[in-house]
Amino acid sequence: MRRPSVLSAAIVLGVGLGGFVDGIVLHQLLQWHHLLTDHGDYPSDTVRGLEVNTLWDGLFHALTWVAVVAGVVLLWLALREGSTRPSARTLIGGAAIGWGMFNLVEGIIDHHLLTLHHVRDDVADPLPWDLGFLALGAVLVVAGVALVRADRHAVVERQDRELVRARPGSSP
Repeated sequence: MRRPSVLSAAIVLGVGLGGFVDGIVLHQLLQWHHLLTDHGDYPSDTVRGLEVNTLWDGLFHALTWVAVVAGVVLLWLALREGSTRPSARTLIGGAAIGWGMFNLVEGIIDHHLLTLHHVRDDVADPLPWDLGFLALGAVLVVAGVALVRADRHAVVERQDRELVRARPGSSP
């Protein structure tokens, strides 16, 4: 079996952590929406609607927890057997890519295609909030890719310097 990369582990962790931020901050703390608040059968202003939404929010949290556990397992597999220590740029960049991917996929599917809920179900026009959620996702992906690329560039430069030092007759 091929060992997973630190980057793939960080991306999976980012998906799970991004889901946790969405669920904890938007669903629970701010109470802007629940998973099914835009579904006509489960409004958040009835006891039955809140019961069903709480159940689905819990299932959503369980899924994000599974993604975090999978990311930790992948990271452990990537680092075992004497692997080099990963850089903060790769870990943070990968997590940002994963979180951004979560926002983009969840935003497009749940907010726009299925219209299960919007970022803000308590405002007259939720579209700007939904677009902002997607924009944040895109920014996270771009920033994460930039961090990972910068790290890979730094690794190549470091390897080049080490090769030059290792040549006979070269000066440091």
